[in-house]
Amino acid sequence: MTTSEQKQDLHGEIDRTADSLPVPERALAIGAHPDDIEFGAGATLAKWAQAGCQVTMLIVTDGSKGTWDPSVSPVDLVATRAAEQQGAAAALGVAEVRHLDRIDGELEYTMDLRKEMCRQIRTLRPDIVLSHDPWQRYQLHPDHRATGWAVMDGVISARDHLFFPEQGLPEHRPTAVLLWSADTPDHWEDIAGYFDAKIEALLCHSSQGTTTMGGAEQTDENRSVFVSKMRAWSMKLGQPVGLTAAESFKRINP
Repeated sequence: MTTSEQKQDLHGEIDRTADSLPVPERALAIGAHPDDIEFGAGATLAKWAQAGCQVTMLIVTDGSKGTWDPSVSPVDLVATRAAEQQGAAAALGVAEVRHLDRIDGELEYTMDLRKEMCRQIRTLRPDIVLSHDPWQRYQLHPDHRATGWAVMDGVISARDHLFFPEQGLPEHRPTAVLLWSADTPDHWEDIAGYFDAKIEALLCHSSQGTTTMGGAEQTDENRSVFVSKMRAWSMKLGQPVGLTAAESFKRINP
């Protein structure tokens, strides 16, 4: 089989190579909640943005259940988390933030959600899509699972013109999908030099300090512990491929 024939093979994974992905012109990162993208791919997006990539963040839910403080109203929390997301995007050099404002904690995989993912992909036409790995074992959060499945199915829908023709948008096939929190990663991005941007973006989500960052917003000591844990995690992710700091993904060629 010739190289050109391999590239046309329906089983695209046969044509996989170990080569690093070039910096994309456009990237679309899709997270279930504000801060999910930063944990999964923040440094990679910062690296690409600095190299000229137009990065868009799409936040699926409104973040309205992301607190353990009973005195905080869901309405106020939604506004806070939206503002925090804008700050985090600026820290990473992200060009645009979009919100779908689905209710936090109540996201379900539906054809409507799949259709919306298709519409976003066809509209933004990203070279690379990044999101949650829906195949991750023991992923407890239903929003993460629903988002991951909708993204993957939306990618498939977006590439074929017979899906949702009423959208009036031309089909689009991304070069790759990168899924974070994968059990079996096979793609690594070197984030040396971009770790600090990831941390700065995460710390913009101060409303989540207690729930996801060990109270990093409360004291310098807590912040130092959080940063140390994140640094150790990044080092661990990079060890299989000899990187001092990395973000790892499952790569799928759609």
